Formats: sequence, structure tokens, C-alpha cells
Amino acid sequence: MRQIALPGHSFALPALGLGTWRMGEAAATRRAEVAAVRTALELGYRLLDTAEMYGEGGAEEVVGEALAQALRAGDVRREEVVVVSKVLPQNASRAGTQAACDRSRRRLGLDRIDLYLLHWRGPHPLHDTLDGLRALADAGAIGRWGVSNFDVDDLEELAAVAGPDECATNQVWYSLRERGPEFALLPWMRERAMPLMAYSPIDMGDAARDPVLAAIGESHGTGAAAVALAAVLAQPGVVAIPKSADAGHLRENLAALELALGDEDRRRIDERFPPPRRRTALAMN
Repeated sequence: MRQIALPGHSFALPALGLGTWRMGEAAATRRAEVAAVRTALELGYRLLDTAEMYGEGGAEEVVGEALAQALRAGDVRREEVVVVSKVLPQNASRAGTQAACDRSRRRLGLDRIDLYLLHWRGPHPLHDTLDGLRALADAGAIGRWGVSNFDVDDLEELAAVAGPDECATNQVWYSLRERGPEFALLPWMRERAMPLMAYSPIDMGDAARDPVLAAIGESHGTGAAAVALAAVLAQPGVVAIPKSADAGHLRENLAALELALGDEDRRRIDERFPPPRRRTALAMN
């Protein structure tokens, strides 16, 4: 799978990963969700994104159980899989960040979280959160740290207190429906070789029902969602983490990595989903 280097080049992220938002919320669906993550690993996914917020830690437990099964079966090696989790802003004081990470590591069953993000800006000063993240990295509890839902102003404020290569990524809602990051945020990040991690890249499934994308997909022998995902993945420096619990959709998303959109495809996409002409507020969900 194509890899996207992180600032400092200490390690890279697979261009496509699996999101787990809305997993871990109900005991009745737990077995199916673990099976879905396990299937993703069997298919070749090597980036798993979760957060302490998702299912109040339930999604981390789903990821941890699926990864443990895959490791026991010899399907993957631990060093092959990048696990991402996030600290809630209300927990992101210096001590609170470390305590939240400890809880997440226990739920995941891991000694180390490869990439640990501040989920969004909150009540604690950035330098306090940064102190907690640095302490975790120094202790080996996390590999790298980053942020989520940060716009350019937030990143510039962070850059004033962090080293140039410290923040590994910024995870935001980026899709054909939400192309706002293309105007200012994505260029800012590209200048600093900081990957953008796109959550909801197929707009929580809405892209699958778009007739224009469906028509483009038909010409390539695939579906509308794959076209939407391919358009996001075609952007330099972008990692996408669509959530899916369906084996067919997991395969279709993987196939989007190889889907080459032509000039006419991109013209039709831009006509249906116009690129931003001005800076807009960062979308969140």
C-alpha cells in the first residue's frame, strides 16, 4: 500500500486506513464489529483509527480484540499496524493526557499507541497538552502525536510552542462535499510536509448515493463511493480513514487506491462538487 511520510520521516502512514466511529456502542454488535476489523486486517488494512470518545472506549476495545486475534493467528505483526487514538479535550491537561492514554492503552491491550491525537481544541492550554504528549512519547507510551479538527489558526498557534516536526498529522473532515480544507488548510500542511488525515471521506456513506459519482463509477466498473474516495486519495499528502463494517465495502475502498480518475472525471466531479473559492469554517462531525 502507498505510504505517506510523516514530518521528520520517523515512520509513514498507509494512505488508506479504517475508521471506527460509532463502533463499540452496543454489546449486541460487538462480535460483528470485531469481525469487521479482523477482516480489514486480513484484506491488508494496516492503519486503524479510533478514540476514547467512540463508544466511551468501546471502539478501542473492539480494535484491541480484533488486533489481538490477528496477532495470535499470525495474520499481521504488531510493527506492521499503525494504531491511532485520541484524547478528549476535557481530559487534555498535562496529567489528564497521560491518564487518558493509559486508559486507552489498557482498552487496546497495547503497550504503545503509534499515533495519539488531541481530538479537538478544548479548555486546556496547548502547552499543557503538549507537555503531556511529550512525556508520553519520552516514556514510549506513544510513537508520535498529532491533532484533529485544527484549522490554520490553530496549527499556527501550535507551531509557536512545538518544534517543526513534532506534530505528525491533523485529522479533519475532508471529502468531496467538504472540500474547504483545499483552500488554506491543505496548502499550509503541504508546505510543512504534514499529512492531512481525512475522516468521513465518503460523507458517512452519502457519496454512495450520488448519481454523478455513480455514473463515473459505472464507467470504471466500480461504485460511487469508490470514486469519492479515489478523488480524496488522489490529493497529495492525504490519508483517508473511511469507516466500514461490511466486507464488500472494505474491498471496494481498497480498490479505490488503484482507481485512476481521468481529466473528464475530475471535470465532472468539480462541476458537481465545486472547489472552494474562499476560506470557510472547518466542518466537524
